[in-house]
Amino acid sequence: MLNVGRSMFNILGMTDLLKVSDLRIAFHSRGETNEVVHGIDFTVQAGGQTVAILGESGSGKSVSCMALTQLLPTAPSCTVSGGILFKGQDVLQMNADAIRQVRGRGIAYIFQEASSSLNPVFTVGYQIAEAVKLHRPDLEDVKGRVVELLELVGIRDAAKRYKAYPHEMSGGMQQRVMIAMALACEPDLLVADEPTTALDVTIQAQIMQLLRELRAKLGMSIILITHNFGIVKGFADEVIVMYRGDIVEQGAVDAVLSDPQHPYTKALIACIPKLGQKQHRLTTIEKEMA
Repeated sequence: MLNVGRSMFNILGMTDLLKVSDLRIAFHSRGETNEVVHGIDFTVQAGGQTVAILGESGSGKSVSCMALTQLLPTAPSCTVSGGILFKGQDVLQMNADAIRQVRGRGIAYIFQEASSSLNPVFTVGYQIAEAVKLHRPDLEDVKGRVVELLELVGIRDAAKRYKAYPHEMSGGMQQRVMIAMALACEPDLLVADEPTTALDVTIQAQIMQLLRELRAKLGMSIILITHNFGIVKGFADEVIVMYRGDIVEQGAVDAVLSDPQHPYTKALIACIPKLGQKQHRLTTIEKEMA
């Protein structure tokens, strides 16, 4: 793995919120074992650091982050080994009650494609309220909290939208609802898995700006899972480049973008279309890379 530069958070010596060590994930089927993540290491600092995990589909980005809260299938179909320390506690050794406290309140997720993640038969207010009730059973005014969350993510007429069904909202609005749901318990770490998938560029920019504002306001750290270098610059502090289950390059975003070291990182950057550049054919990535 190549390390390029150092993020400002590492220079300042911030506290580790999440520390992943030698993480290995394997799936087992019909007597065969397929290891999809091969011993990766990374950390996320507390207090607002953003780490982007970048790579093409199938590189191991999402499955690695699902392991952070034991969201993967259990043995014998799947095995996860290594160390995942969240606030100093080993997630992989937690029982069901302990890990339930980490999910939502400690680590929350925004999953891909809000239209598929939201239940079409329940109102968005009901679905957010379920998340609030699960982790805040002491809260009396649940509806008030949901309306507050909808307002926080920039949804107008929040009290009215509380009663809306997912199909009555645009893709961008649905994504804002998913963000509100993730923020219901004020997590320390937000995992945003391709939060701008299937959105047009204008709405993409709005969602990324919203995440910036929420990060600054709430002080939460973020893991951004993406295949798009375009949304990493100006948003993340550090970038991790994954290729076929390995971390091949890691470092401060500006350093990686300006001086990539690994052939795969160079190829990914070369694939980005450049405004005003006349080119008949986009750059492609070879099937196998060193």
